[in-house]
Amino acid sequence: MAASYKKLFKLLIDRDMKKKELAKKADISIATITKMGKDGAVVSSDVLVKICTALECTMDDIVEIVNEK
Repeated sequence: MAASYKKLFKLLIDRDMKKKELAKKADISIATITKMGKDGAVVSSDVLVKICTALECTMDDIVEIVNEK
């Protein structure tokens, strides 16, 4: 099982928000967001909480667990 952040990137598109804007609003590095673009990327729960706080959403809105290929 692995984490997929496709839901996060779809949410950013829906809100017309750039990755750079999210990084600034959530006080995380753009490198972390770029890393999340790779399926199976591991990020800390602190980062996920910061993103959820910045976007006013839940973790279910930004991450899903998928079977590894």
